Amino acid sequence: MTLAQLIEAAAQRMQSAGVSFGHGTTNAEDEAAWLVLWSLGLPLDSSLDASTSQDSETLAPTQISKALELVDKRIATRKPAAYLTQEAWLQGMAFYVDERVIVPRSLIAELLVDGSIDYWLKETIHSVLDLCTGNGSLAVIAATVFPEVHVEAADISRDALDVARINVAKYGLDQRVLLRESDGLGALNTSGGAPQTYDLIICNPPYVNAESMATLPDEYLAEPRIALDGNQAGGSDGMDFIRRLLSGVAVHMNPGAVLLLEIGNERPFFETAFPNLEAVWLETSAGDDQVLLIPREALTQ
Repeated sequence: MTLAQLIEAAAQRMQSAGVSFGHGTTNAEDEAAWLVLWSLGLPLDSSLDASTSQDSETLAPTQISKALELVDKRIATRKPAAYLTQEAWLQGMAFYVDERVIVPRSLIAELLVDGSIDYWLKETIHSVLDLCTGNGSLAVIAATVFPEVHVEAADISRDALDVARINVAKYGLDQRVLLRESDGLGALNTSGGAPQTYDLIICNPPYVNAESMATLPDEYLAEPRIALDGNQAGGSDGMDFIRRLLSGVAVHMNPGAVLLLEIGNERPFFETAFPNLEAVWLETSAGDDQVLLIPREALTQ
């Protein structure tokens, strides 16, 4: 069995088992390639061209059994592949993950990297807040995109911050990324007690509505519920955290600052909850209804 044949067999196993995707891949073929290449210690961008010697070589039985064992574990546990490999990729950067954090997949990452939001940023940006940081991937990417900027990364979960600390250290950003435990914006104050302010706030919060939460596949239920469920204050539209955020975020924004907010598939619920809010919907690889930008001025009108 060659590498390509092994990946095809792995994909067929997952398709037959009804595995769900969405944590870094969107289909069985890509997920199979990820698991097989990782199990064999091969780069995830390895060529699968049948004309290459690597792909045409017959794999050893031990290699095949090792890869299929991981694929079978993926099927049996219904855990996202990132939890099994303890590695997730976002915009070409590898991040450590485990069950303490949601698997990073935020569309905000691509907007930071491709410069799509630069038009709305001040000419000189000094401070960035990554709220609901999870494993810290967006904070690390922001610190990489803006090398002269001070970045703070906040989360209510101490477990998540422990994972974020691993990734911040991995990229040598201990001196530039400050991790803070905070329930929303609640603890983000200066030493004098005044609200800490920022030029850019990015946030991928819990926003899944109650109906969707009730029908999530097992792969999503393997993630911390607190990172997904947007109804933890008793609502049903997924906007509980976002209501609290928008009611108090302006005092944490410097003049000219913007809030970059991801809401996934919840645009109808968002627009119903905030019908008069002037927001800019940004184009991403998933469309123009997943991420929005709100200038500070729109929050103070």
